[in-house]
Amino acid sequence: MIEAIISSKTRIKLLLKFFLNSKTTAYLRGLESEFGESTNAIRIELNRLEEAGMLSSRLDGNKKMFQANTKHPLFGEIHNILLKHVGFDRIIEDVIERLGKVEMVFVLGDFSKGLNSQIVDLMIIGDIQKEYLIQLIDKAERLIRRKIRYIIYSEEEFKDVNLQSYNPEPLLLWSKD
Repeated sequence: MIEAIISSKTRIKLLLKFFLNSKTTAYLRGLESEFGESTNAIRIELNRLEEAGMLSSRLDGNKKMFQANTKHPLFGEIHNILLKHVGFDRIIEDVIERLGKVEMVFVLGDFSKGLNSQIVDLMIIGDIQKEYLIQLIDKAERLIRRKIRYIIYSEEEFKDVNLQSYNPEPLLLWSKD
């Protein structure tokens, strides 16, 4: 879908990396090994996104660290487009909002790192029926053409979960409040 609008595969990877999780930071050589592409192609796209004001940068020693500019006027729109591209909007509509007593949902794994993946890892907090969840996830998987893995915590169990122990920290996808 997004490939029809944005022809550069490197630019798509960078947008996913930085705009799915705005806390994500990365530097050129790290992106090279992560993407498996040449530094030149990545550098060109990083420079374009920085010149457009979509990425900000800072020096950390001898590394130039990049991060999404959340103050850019298009940040919210790009973030929403990427959520739709990944299928998170369908997960929210078809799974989370139909489950009932869901308090929060976090994205774990590759997507919380800003990486595209065929597997969506979710942490669901609330009081839900697992049988119904399985039916909804089966439907959502067909719609988004990705597998969904999940872990469920009751509100009481979640009090003992240390989100900082995850690397990277889980990304809040949805909250009741």
